[in-house]
Amino acid sequence: MEGEAIPSEMNPASGSLSLPPKPKFEPLTAHEMSEGRVQFRKVSVPPHRYSPLKKAWMDIYTPVYEQMKIDIRMNLKARKVELKTRHDTPDISNLQKCADFVHAFMLGFDVIDAIALLRLDELYVESFEIKDVKTLRGEHLSRAIGRLSGKGGKTKFAIENATKTRIVIADTKIHILGSFANIKVARDSLCSLILGSPAGKVYSKLRAVTARLAERF
Repeated sequence: MEGEAIPSEMNPASGSLSLPPKPKFEPLTAHEMSEGRVQFRKVSVPPHRYSPLKKAWMDIYTPVYEQMKIDIRMNLKARKVELKTRHDTPDISNLQKCADFVHAFMLGFDVIDAIALLRLDELYVESFEIKDVKTLRGEHLSRAIGRLSGKGGKTKFAIENATKTRIVIADTKIHILGSFANIKVARDSLCSLILGSPAGKVYSKLRAVTARLAERF
């Protein structure tokens, strides 16, 4: 049985076959990609962050609602900040970015620093405890925390400026906000201080490492 011949249109100008026009499809919206389902995220609010959250609420609300197109509200009963997607949310990843932004604020970062998580994709927060590096108790632990901050926070600021990161020291927990490579350099410096290295030695090593990073980029 012979196959049927499919009629094709001839282009009289060139004498060649003309193909049918390529179909054009509009890109799917984030709402259509999730099949119309609303997605949620919840971020717990620690008791000591209630007052800062109340003061900075409009600074957090404005970029999340107006720029990222994500609904946000404070659930006082559950003590959580709730986020959900909307019909006009341009990208489904915006929900996770906003959750990371709010979580970073709850950890103790300033809104100005945490908002970088909404703007840049390669930033994230890493957390660890002093006991993860070395088991310290009593005065030894207090001295280690003192070495991390330095006089008037000098050591912490020096590490932040050299590595382009932001560091929060909350009791025995340490949170670092930055890119992967910069977090690694900052973490190595903080671990050296915890293990007992003097600040001067850490500074000189930091200068060498940051100079190498600058050459790489």
